[in-house]
Amino acid sequence: MDHRFEQISPHIVIMHAEHETDRPVLAAIAGGGRTLLMDAGASPAHADCFREELDRRGFRQPDLLVLTHWHWDHSFGISAWNVPVIAHEKTAGVLGGLSGRGWSDEELEELVQAEIISRESAQHIRLEYGEARQITVGKPDILFTHSLVIDLGDVSCELRHVGGDHAADSCVLYVREDKVLFLGDALGPSVYGGPRMYSSIEFLRLLETAYSFGADWLVESHGVPMSGAEFRADLAPWERIARLAEVFGADRERVLLELRADLQLDELPADLLQGVEYFMAGARGA
Repeated sequence: MDHRFEQISPHIVIMHAEHETDRPVLAAIAGGGRTLLMDAGASPAHADCFREELDRRGFRQPDLLVLTHWHWDHSFGISAWNVPVIAHEKTAGVLGGLSGRGWSDEELEELVQAEIISRESAQHIRLEYGEARQITVGKPDILFTHSLVIDLGDVSCELRHVGGDHAADSCVLYVREDKVLFLGDALGPSVYGGPRMYSSIEFLRLLETAYSFGADWLVESHGVPMSGAEFRADLAPWERIARLAEVFGADRERVLLELRADLQLDELPADLLQGVEYFMAGARGA
């Protein structure tokens, strides 16, 4: 059994995230009439791997593709699918600006210097595509502004623009009948255009939006599927950091003191310490 793939609900098969080259989760949602693909993948190779698995399972191949946001690891596989692509209008704007450019080491460095991508993303692109990089940046066919409901025939999916620190065009996808919410990277910190950071106001707004769907399962693009209870438990310390940052701003020592007391820990784990730094950067930048 290939553990990269999993059927997580009656209508949904996913390909799990792979961290070596920052490949995100891909998902196929099959209704009675058509199949929707969530995110195109980091490359045609990533896309082909998922397509082959869908064939092995006898799962209907995608008829439509939706993008959660423009970032390369979610969109650079568009050319491999040959289906209509649905995306937010801001997603289309950025991808249009990247279309037709070259991706040599020198050109990647130009994108890093312009803060369009990060140095980490440039390295992941090198690993995903190798030295002889032939990258085709596809463009969406169907654009939306606020939200869009897609009927797959006995399954309906809501695509909703939520924005946030990670990307202004971030969207979430809710599969109503299966009660599965795909969050993309919406709850991630900003990664391009400066240091990684969280705005406490934006993070709490997005968390409230995520909980408002009442989903049984939630999937972040670089994580693993979690039940509603698991997700709330996992995000509870991060929510607490955000609320402390709202009260104490960039007073790092006070935030750390209160967080250790709240969690009853003498030493905070490394991921939460990193999270505090992201929120402190957001508070300083506010």
